[in-house]
Formats: sequence, C-alpha cells, structure tokens
Amino acid sequence: MFCLRGAALIAFCAVTYNPTIAAEPVGQAVQIRTAVNGARGPIAVKDPVYKDERISTSKSGLGQFVFQDGTKLAVGWGSSVVIDKFVYDDAKSVKKLTIMAAKGTFRWISGKSGHSAYEIVTPAGTIGVRGTAFDFYVGRDGTTAVVLLSGAANFCGAGGCRQLTQRCDCVVAKPGGGISDPKRVSRNTLKSLGNAQALPFLSGGQRLSGALGWAGGGCSLAAAIQEDLERQPLTVKPPAVEQEKPREEKPKPEEKPHKPEEKPPVQEEGYRNRHWEMKHPDIRGEDANHKDVLEHANDHQNKGHQKARSHHND
Repeated sequence: MFCLRGAALIAFCAVTYNPTIAAEPVGQAVQIRTAVNGARGPIAVKDPVYKDERISTSKSGLGQFVFQDGTKLAVGWGSSVVIDKFVYDDAKSVKKLTIMAAKGTFRWISGKSGHSAYEIVTPAGTIGVRGTAFDFYVGRDGTTAVVLLSGAANFCGAGGCRQLTQRCDCVVAKPGGGISDPKRVSRNTLKSLGNAQALPFLSGGQRLSGALGWAGGGCSLAAAIQEDLERQPLTVKPPAVEQEKPREEKPKPEEKPHKPEEKPPVQEEGYRNRHWEMKHPDIRGEDANHKDVLEHANDHQNKGHQKARSHHND
C-alpha cells in the first residue's frame, strides 16, 4: 500500500512540475516566415508563445505575435527577445508585460492594458510606452534606436531620458551613456547605426501584414533610400585587359668560332719551271741555290725555243 501511494505521489509531482505543462502561454504566432525558433524548437503559425521563452529568428526570419491583451510584436531578421514578465488579470488586460530585447529589429503596438504595464528593456536603456506604436533596433554592441510611429514614448538610459512625441521622431542611445536628441528618422540614422538594414520595416527590407504593417507608413525612409539608389551613377567597369605574357626567347645556338679565310699559297717565282724541275731531281736539293737553279732552267728553255724556231725556218 505504501509503495502504491509513493508511486502515485511521484507521478503527481512529475506532472505538476513538468515544464512543458506548467509553462504559461501568453500569446500566439500569427505569421512566420523562414526560420523562427522558441524554447521548444521551430515556431509555426498559431503556435503558443510562453512566459520566459526566448524567441529568435534567422538572418531572413520574421515572426508576428499577438499577446492576450491585444499587444502586437513583430520580430525581424537576426533577432533575439525574451518575454520576461507577463502578469495577467481577469479583465483581459495585463498588470505587467516586460520583454528584454537582446539584438535585432522589432515593431511594437500596445494593447488595451494600462500604459504603465508595458516595459521594453534594451542594453542601452528602457523604453516606456504611452499608448504607442514604434520600431526599435538593437545592434550587436547594444546601440539602440527608437522610432515613434504613433502616440508617445520615452527612452531612459545612462545618458538621461528623451521624450518622443512627434511621428517619425528617432533617438539613438549607446550602452553606458550618450543619447541623441529626438529628430526625424532619415538615411543618416542608418549611417550612424552602421547598418543599412537596421530598420527593415521602415526601409522596405521586410514587409509586415495587418495592423503591424499599417503602422509604419509616412516616415518616407523607404522612398529616401530608393531615391538614393536611383541617384547613384551606374559605374561600368572597363573590360579587363589581359597582359601579354613575355615571349620565351629560345636560346640561340652557339656560334662557331670564326676561322680566318685561308689565303691561297703564294706561287713561287719560276713556277713555269716546276715541270722541268721534276725531270731534273738532281738539282732540287734543299742546299742548292734556288736562284741559280731557276736561271739555269730558263736558259735551257730559251735555247730549246731558239733551236725549234731555226728548224722551222729551214
């Protein structure tokens, strides 16, 4: 009996403290694009969202949510937010709704609860809501920008507080101090934030539906950005010129050393007597006087010629 009672008690405790069952739903998703995740995984349309749940989106993600008192929240691309406090009463309104925005871009439209019930916490300060619609952006370094769309709001941080009362007014605050005076949102706002996609619901980077989409008209940021794009001159890059590769020079064949022309041997005087000298080898010695040999040969040859002529005349 005791064992049965113990088992029943353990089962009851397990059901009672199961975080999935005990989680308190505070709203639901009404639109999801690409990837939006919660504490339990991917979020789909009509899925509930819970108190203390972290909602995050991909680089192209977009989620639109409606809370039980009618408050609407859009979570743009690359964002992370936690529903920190949600205290609901029986009059279909909330006593306290606090969200903590870690990074990304958002649009908020207050529900039917009292103004003091809403609070949005960012790394640079806190946004106080006064029956309001506004966009806000939180950069990776905690820099926060708030753009009023309707109603009124205030932003308080280490650098003091600023009131937003005019439609399209914007303040930019840094963590630890430094907050700008309210002025109309413009292209310079995006430049100061260092991110052209910081306010995609106003610039046209992402489009919302229903009441969340209607709230953002009139600030002319999308038209100004489009005008900038049209003014930019079209730069045509000249075709790349291929540089000619240096031609590889073939090695020249080695030149043969120049040989001086061989001059024909100088013919010795008395060459006509060479035939005679061959017939008289006895007088061709190296020790013989060359001049005397030639004269002797010439005399002998002349006498032969004279003898032949006289014989011819006879």
